[in-house]
Amino acid sequence: MEEKLFENRVDLSALNTSVQQIRSEIGKIIIGQQHLVDLLITAVLADGHVLIEGVPGVAKTLTAKLLAKVMDVKFSRIQFTPDLMPSDVLGTLVFNAKKSEFEFKAGPVFSNIVLIDEINRAPAKTQAALFEVMEERQVTVDGTTYALGQPYMVVATQNPIEHEGTYRLPEAQLDRFLFKIVVTYPNLEQEVAIISGHHQRQGHAPVEEVKPVLSAKQIKEYRQAVQQVHVEANLVSYIAQIVHETRNNPSLFLGGSPRASVALLNCAKAYAAINGRDFVTPEDIKVVAAPVLRHRIMLTPDKEMEGATPDDVIKQIVDKIEVPR
Repeated sequence: MEEKLFENRVDLSALNTSVQQIRSEIGKIIIGQQHLVDLLITAVLADGHVLIEGVPGVAKTLTAKLLAKVMDVKFSRIQFTPDLMPSDVLGTLVFNAKKSEFEFKAGPVFSNIVLIDEINRAPAKTQAALFEVMEERQVTVDGTTYALGQPYMVVATQNPIEHEGTYRLPEAQLDRFLFKIVVTYPNLEQEVAIISGHHQRQGHAPVEEVKPVLSAKQIKEYRQAVQQVHVEANLVSYIAQIVHETRNNPSLFLGGSPRASVALLNCAKAYAAINGRDFVTPEDIKVVAAPVLRHRIMLTPDKEMEGATPDDVIKQIVDKIEVPR
């Protein structure tokens, strides 16, 4: 019998079983997006929000709905439009004639998984309504604060190509997203599998084929296990160096904040856990660096003119810094 190379100090067996079940359930429908699914699971375990960017038709919304389906929690969807008001999202005070007083009617953000479709189609005042709810998991209306249930996760989608009728997301809001995941086109082989799967379903909704495998109680337990994942002091320094370099890089106008450093740490721990390890490696940090940082940095105008991307600069920074041994 093959000897185990290491023994986990944190029991991750139940977590890893659930992760495999989630991958299997979502994999029934989503073809060739294993990295996207892994990053979404990582975000759930790291207790963060996700922004998914991609052209229309690459299953951004469907993937978010499937993620909600595999978790046995409440789900709501908000379609952002230019005429959407903050009260449409958060809720509003409604006069109760029987009691002769105003009562708060909760909006669609009062759920566990909130899918915001086309988040960049709503104006600044509606975007700003999400600041408190995303950061503090609470809503304040007319001086009264209402706490949201746990777990709480916002999954937002946006289209990077179409700019007519869209509003650029404020930096303060982008910084509240743990990840920005970029979804690309499938390759030819994957596209054939997608078409075949659609044909075999014969009109049945894809979401109906997926069953819940994760409860709110399990999510809480797994998040506590992830917090216990071991991180060496030299890896903490490695994370700080990467983020610090974004603030001093000549290609960048805006670097990562301390929130980015904490996000990088939490994501590396969660990514290690879903891969069956109770310790973080430099490779974990490298894998999550781009999705954690790409929306928190801004290129200088001359770099944009050259056609550089945030991912290019992040790769240069990560390659430049010596990996701890």
